[in-house]
Amino acid sequence: MKVTQAEFIISAVSPKQYPDASLPELALAGRSNVGKSSFINKMINRKNLARTSSKPGKTQTLNYYLINKEMYFVDLPGYGYAKVSKTEKEKWGPMMEEYLQTRKPLKAVIQVVDIRHTPTKDDKGMFEYLKHYGIPIIVVATKTDKIPRGKWQKHAKEVRTTLGMEKNDPLVLFSAETGQGKDEAWSVIWQKIKEANEESSESPASIQESES
Repeated sequence: MKVTQAEFIISAVSPKQYPDASLPELALAGRSNVGKSSFINKMINRKNLARTSSKPGKTQTLNYYLINKEMYFVDLPGYGYAKVSKTEKEKWGPMMEEYLQTRKPLKAVIQVVDIRHTPTKDDKGMFEYLKHYGIPIIVVATKTDKIPRGKWQKHAKEVRTTLGMEKNDPLVLFSAETGQGKDEAWSVIWQKIKEANEESSESPASIQESES
């Protein structure tokens, strides 16, 4: 996908602040400082539209980025950072759950993990949460540039096994430095959007509406 336009729209904390629901949304989840902002910037060919920070836990809102006026990336607060106050975490929980469980334009969650390390308990918990609620998942294992190419598949297998991924669950090996996996990521994203749209058009409510 060729990105010709990308812009930051809003930092939302409640449904009344969400943009119009006419475009598909892809949410990004991951541990604080795992590289979600770098992933967004590489995917949209911008150096710093999504703010990267050396201070983990900085993203405390749902940050909406509009791409080609066709879709949104929604950057969720990072999880698993001990120095974020308990009060802040208690705010994020309901905010993220409400978004993930009720937002109809949400087509899939891109869960970003670091390929160099075994997924954490928090990574596994997020993956299982999304599976439980039937939310489509795209796992992106980033920072492939940090390990030799010959070890990619070994690390990818560890990611799949630790998270409990099924054979058909997409896993994209990615690098924000080299662009590795960028085209594949876009391909999987649009496939998930297509699948979600087909599923919604075949839902009982949609069928009933078309028959009436």
